[in-house]
Amino acid sequence: MGSEDLVCACCSGLVIEGRCPTCRASREYLRRNSTPPSPQLLLAILVIVMVLAALAVRHAT
Repeated sequence: MGSEDLVCACCSGLVIEGRCPTCRASREYLRRNSTPPSPQLLLAILVIVMVLAALAVRHAT
């Protein structure tokens, strides 16, 4: 679930829209405390890109 799906308990609106002060405070908190991608995820993406590149080179020959 992403922060786009969170619903505010005060105004029943989406937090991402920032309709009330509680929404805006929550949205700012989520923005400041978002975590960067994990090293494992970055490594997995790198491996996938390398495999796709190898397949493309093999297919081209």
